[in-house]
Amino acid sequence: MLRIVAELFLTFFKLGLFSFGGGYAMIPLIQNEVESHGWLTAAQFADILAIAEMTPGPIAVNTATYVGFINAGVIGGLAATAGVTMPALLLILLIARFFFKFQKHPLNQALFYGLRPTITGLVLTAAFVVSQSSLLKQTASSLSDWFSRLLQHPLQLVSPVSLLIFGLTIFLERKYKPHPLILIGGAGLAGVLLFGFLPGWA
Repeated sequence: MLRIVAELFLTFFKLGLFSFGGGYAMIPLIQNEVESHGWLTAAQFADILAIAEMTPGPIAVNTATYVGFINAGVIGGLAATAGVTMPALLLILLIARFFFKFQKHPLNQALFYGLRPTITGLVLTAAFVVSQSSLLKQTASSLSDWFSRLLQHPLQLVSPVSLLIFGLTIFLERKYKPHPLILIGGAGLAGVLLFGFLPGWA
């Protein structure tokens, strides 16, 4: 028990220390660590992401808490949460006074210009990772494999019901901008009806 708690703390401390771009950019890194340790499967990780997104708080912190709790109970949740948040706390205390002093320095601005496209790539990678267990019937090993199989057998790869819920959510959000809780609740209800009581539709 003590060993897994220590592993949770050290793993999420490392993720918090070397991850840039916020919670969404950390998702592929968290998934890689979680799966390499055998703590969760890809499908379980996607479910946890959905819960972490719905609950208040940063998605990376929520995800760490859930992963820790599932594997080592309350102590594990506390250890993972402390691990992922402590680097940011320590670093911000160290660099805050210097950052504002050199905020306009050309080298500092160049650094962030280089980081921004990388963060965008990490966020898109996270979207790809989540889509595999939420929109697809089968997983793909890479983005090229995903496109290849999609072009060859689209109906065998994509879940029509999931794609419909996904598209309808985007349409409603862009057109009417309802409260996110309404969209989440509606999608959850649709999932219960279509996947729970009418599994043949999926």
